Amino acid sequence: MTTKKRAVIIRFCTKSEKFKSPSERNTFFRGLYGWKQVVIKNTNGKIKRYEYYRRGLLDEVPHIKIDNSVFIVALKEMKRMIDYFNKWSNKVEWNMRKIILEDDNDI
Repeated sequence: MTTKKRAVIIRFCTKSEKFKSPSERNTFFRGLYGWKQVVIKNTNGKIKRYEYYRRGLLDEVPHIKIDNSVFIVALKEMKRMIDYFNKWSNKVEWNMRKIILEDDNDI
């Protein structure tokens, strides 16, 4: 039997000209998707490489990625997504639509 799950599909588009710098735009994407930080240290002639993964919102929210700027999250997570996108509303256009998933997707 197929279960029906209530979800939202979210689509966004950045307005590159509205960001103060590429760094600020990266802050938006890193906050959403997370990122890998690589630190290279040279101690007494020995080079060591450290990798850290910095979590983003979508690491905490189960989702289905449809495309780079389109994803589906459970309806119960909608408030967290609205809060995040509202922080960037003057630099990112976004919208969401409620949907019903009739699949066994884990979100």
